[in-house]
Amino acid sequence: MTAVAAPPAPVAPADEVRRRRWPVHLVAAVAFTGLGLLVMGNFVGHPVDRVSDHLANDNTWFQWLLGHGAYSVRHLENPLFSVRQNYPVGVNIMANTSVLGVTIPLAPVTMLFGVRIAYLVWMVLALAGTAFSAYYVLQRWVVRSPVAAVLGGAFAGFAPGVVHHGNGQPNFVSNFALPFIVVAVMRLGVTGRWLRDGIVLGLLVTYQVFVNEEILVVTAGACGVAVLGYALLSPRAARERARHFAAALAVTAVVAGTLCAYPLWFQFNGPGTFTALPHYHAWGEDPVAYVTFSRDTLAGDASVERTIGRTEQNSWFGWPLVLVVLAAVGALIRRSMLVRVATFTAAVLAIFSMGPKLRWAGQLTDLPGVWHWIPDDLPVFGLLTPSRITFGVVGFVALMIAVAYDAAERVRGILSGVAMLAVIAALVPLIPTPLPARVDARPPQFITSGAWRDYVPPGHSLIPLPLPDDAGGRDSLSWAAWERSEFPVPEGYFLAPDADGIGQAGVEPSVLTTVVSDATRRGKIAQVTPELRAAVRVDIARFRGSVLVLRALPGYEPLRRMVDELVGPGEQFGDAWVWRVG
Repeated sequence: MTAVAAPPAPVAPADEVRRRRWPVHLVAAVAFTGLGLLVMGNFVGHPVDRVSDHLANDNTWFQWLLGHGAYSVRHLENPLFSVRQNYPVGVNIMANTSVLGVTIPLAPVTMLFGVRIAYLVWMVLALAGTAFSAYYVLQRWVVRSPVAAVLGGAFAGFAPGVVHHGNGQPNFVSNFALPFIVVAVMRLGVTGRWLRDGIVLGLLVTYQVFVNEEILVVTAGACGVAVLGYALLSPRAARERARHFAAALAVTAVVAGTLCAYPLWFQFNGPGTFTALPHYHAWGEDPVAYVTFSRDTLAGDASVERTIGRTEQNSWFGWPLVLVVLAAVGALIRRSMLVRVATFTAAVLAIFSMGPKLRWAGQLTDLPGVWHWIPDDLPVFGLLTPSRITFGVVGFVALMIAVAYDAAERVRGILSGVAMLAVIAALVPLIPTPLPARVDARPPQFITSGAWRDYVPPGHSLIPLPLPDDAGGRDSLSWAAWERSEFPVPEGYFLAPDADGIGQAGVEPSVLTTVVSDATRRGKIAQVTPELRAAVRVDIARFRGSVLVLRALPGYEPLRRMVDELVGPGEQFGDAWVWRVG
């Protein structure tokens, strides 16, 4: 007999493969959206009456930014700068994490439904979108198992450190462009289409500039370390790709540089800019946080907020996941260049994330970290918060979850099931719980009814009491946010330069701010003298204020009487007192 070779198995066309993936894509999208709604569960039923119980000030600041985006679209004004806070001097929005890449697209939602509902939509879509983009990249370029990609994507979008920032900092939750940026960098020079690849990466980088520059810098640093690691570990392959890689990178620089030139110039040279943030420069990641469960997880406990830190810890992986990742690295590092490069990158990032002085279990030690030798005023780096470099380690863990599960699926015997169960079991304690929220009173009727429009002519500001500031004016700033920045307010909650050009929270408080703050926070009512009355009048004139507004609350009665003495009798408008001063 003559042996006849069996015909090769037919290969499914690319279109058919994509069609087969659509059900998985749909399931992943629904699951991630459901997780996003779970995280924001305390807001979902009452979105206009809730605020973060963890970072209420930041929550309101980003609602104000949503209003700023809508205002810029409605009035066709420069979105890089605003005088709707700190009137009439203004705020450099680019220097204050502009998030224009989100607030401008969401402007229709903000204009139709208000900033508080737009904020909820943003948070849910940011969490789910980041998870889905990571899932898509993993299943498209990294792993074959759809379950592995879903698990890795879920961790990227809902990692405890990411969810922790969801307590009021959605810019650190909006990471949906990052997986595409990373894969675009890692694939530069692979296809030979250096022009197309460079343009795509340049557009992605440009968009991320208007979402979160700090995380973009962290991502760029991580990619740079990964490229260096690849060149060291596989020099021959790196040399073969070098020419097309360099050409594509040059195109990226031209595209992103051209599109971002003016916004970045404005950020660093425009009004209201600053050179460094030394206070934030000192925050480093606590190594104990890596093996600790975050409060906002199934296994978490509120006590860790007091012992390790509040916002600026970004790992919170829990000890089971740390053990699983270490085991996966040990099992795969010899046979996977991807794992070797990723592990090298994560190790470097983890070291840099510890800041200028090492922390241990919440206590600052005298041991210097790598950041100790980086000057506070070094361009770009002086504006970074070291602990946020941990976001690069979060990406590494998401990758290892997917790679480990994918490898376990291909192992025969009982070891396969054990390995897959270990990965899943390590993730179960990290399932997020609803973020804490508290009731947030709506603005006074004087604001919500639009009555303020008869009191604030063009070129003047509304002065809410207490004045919006870093310490006690969150509620007042929420009034301006509610009205989508239609009326300007003095002072505010933002980053601004001090007398030496160093970044600080807000501006130097005015006399009016000081006496109102003393009354509301310390119960100290100032003795009204002619000198004090004159100083307050100077502040009001400087703010170009036309009306003062105070909630009509029993606890504010002493403050109301003091304001009467300062500027004359006010009038009650429903649940607010108003004083015409313009």
